[in-house]
Amino acid sequence: MGVVTISASYGAGGSEVGPAVAAALGLPFVDRAVPVGVARKLDVPLDQAERRDETTDRGLWRVISSMALVPEMAGAGPLTYHTLTDEHAFREKTEEVLHEIAESGGVVLGRAAAIVLAGRPDALHVRLDGPAEARIAQAVERTGKPEAEIRRALRSNDAARAAYVRHFYRGDATRARHYHLVLDTTVIPWDTAADLVVIAARARMTRT
Repeated sequence: MGVVTISASYGAGGSEVGPAVAAALGLPFVDRAVPVGVARKLDVPLDQAERRDETTDRGLWRVISSMALVPEMAGAGPLTYHTLTDEHAFREKTEEVLHEIAESGGVVLGRAAAIVLAGRPDALHVRLDGPAEARIAQAVERTGKPEAEIRRALRSNDAARAAYVRHFYRGDATRARHYHLVLDTTVIPWDTAADLVVIAARARMTRT
């Protein structure tokens, strides 16, 4: 079926390009569904899964001693673990969800999916980026929000996304070697970027 992973820095248009690519390819766009799937597997509230996915402050990736997990183990019955290593379980279950999505096909935004699914021959890995100042100007123009607010959001979001990849995979999300296609969406219009990704995805999927 094929899967497209999109890594996007703040203001680079990931949440717009991703759905456009998915619609053109006839595949589901998967963003919020990833933490939903993780929450289901961990049997924890969705807001907890989202906080672990999006926040890096206050030692989020450290052990949460009171968390309980009831894994599905055929024939073994339910087993409950107290003192579970939060970051290990979160990474493991997130990766399981990503592999499930890849099996059925989809366009995935974020979650270090390019690294997790690096070995799949039917996957196209895309990076959307651009100079910080250009992304700030673009976001101000598109949203109408004050520049100071956009700057804060850019620093926070870019730092969180970089920390996610660095912490779990000891990698750099901006490294071109993780991707088949890298686009500067501050100079390439988002609809054109989507078209380029679709062309590359169809070529990639045809080869498998």
